[in-house]
Order: sequence, then structure tokens, then C-alpha cells
Amino acid sequence: MDRDGDSLAEKMQATMDRLPPEGVTLVEIRDLIGREGMMLLTAFLTIIFLVPVSIPGVSTVFGGGILLLSISRLVNRPLWLPEKLKRRPVSSEKLRAGMARGMHWFKRLERVSKPRRMRGLTSGGFMGVVNNLALILGAVLLMMPFGLIPFSNTLPAVALLFFAIGLLQRDGVCILLGHLMNLATIVYFAILLTGGLVVIQKLWERIF
Repeated sequence: MDRDGDSLAEKMQATMDRLPPEGVTLVEIRDLIGREGMMLLTAFLTIIFLVPVSIPGVSTVFGGGILLLSISRLVNRPLWLPEKLKRRPVSSEKLRAGMARGMHWFKRLERVSKPRRMRGLTSGGFMGVVNNLALILGAVLLMMPFGLIPFSNTLPAVALLFFAIGLLQRDGVCILLGHLMNLATIVYFAILLTGGLVVIQKLWERIF
């Protein structure tokens, strides 16, 4: 059935509904997305992270997939996935449950978008390279080993979603928000690391 007139949220929901019951791999998700393109796949892979604490281990698989998607865009090559990553299954039940919670926030983010605003930020050339590098940065931040800390996956996921929506809708405002969310994620991680180092130092002084 042709779904070209559907909103992004409706396309996401349709993909969720077609997830196989026993488990799903990145390749199967890519095939379910079909011809819609890499940015819709990126958006789909980030929805599960829109809740404060995500399913353990998923950020490595989905973050790695988004990283390779972003690199493929940067070098203008077809998407390539290593065998180990593309065949690693994720529970469809857990994925569907997590995405159902995330869809509420995705619909809100989608409503922020308006096509063809600040179009200079969505063009190719220099801005295309900058945006692709920002996608790579967001994917790396998503893969950082802070998954059990609240919002450590949510912040980079929101950045990636803004980039995906902005590029799909040609909305420069969403692109700008994506860059700002990447910056906010870096600041948040710096605070976490600084606080962790302070705690370690205090423990060291108390023990020794």
C-alpha cells in the first residue's frame, strides 16, 4: 500500500506493526522501512531512546547502525552493515513496548517541524558535510556507556531525531535544534564525568 501521504509518525507506526513477533535484526528493520531512505530508518532507530532509561544493550546495536548510516551519507555510498551487527537480534516485544512509549514524544517533535524553513541549513555542499558529521557525533554519543543513567540516551536520540526530521522535511530549524541538542549532550556528559571523578577522588582520599 502506498503510504507517501502519511505523516512520519504514521510511517513509524506502520513499521512497528510489521515487526516479526519472535525478534528483529537491523537488516529486517531496514527492509521494513524499504525505499523511504536512511533518514527515516535513523528516526525509527532512535524512537526507543525517547524514554529516560532505555533497554540495556540496544544503544550499541542501534547506535552502531545509525553511525554506519551517517558514515554512508557522508561518503555517499550505499549502507553497509557488518555481519555481526546486522544479524544480532533484538526482542520485538521489548522493542515494540519501548517504541510505543517513545512514539508519544516523537509525535510532539514531529509537530515542531515545518517544511522549508531556513533551507540554507539543509542544503548540500559544506552544510551537508557539517550535518553528516553532526549525525556521526550524535551516534557516537548515543553509544556511550551511560545507558542506565537517566537521559544519557535520550539527549543524543533527540538530537538525531531532529536531524532526521529536519533532513526529511527540509527544515533548517530542526537541523539547528539537532546541533543544539548535540551540544547539550556533550555538556551533560561532561557534568557526569566530572561528578564521577570527584566521587572517585573523595573515595580514594577516604580509603587511603
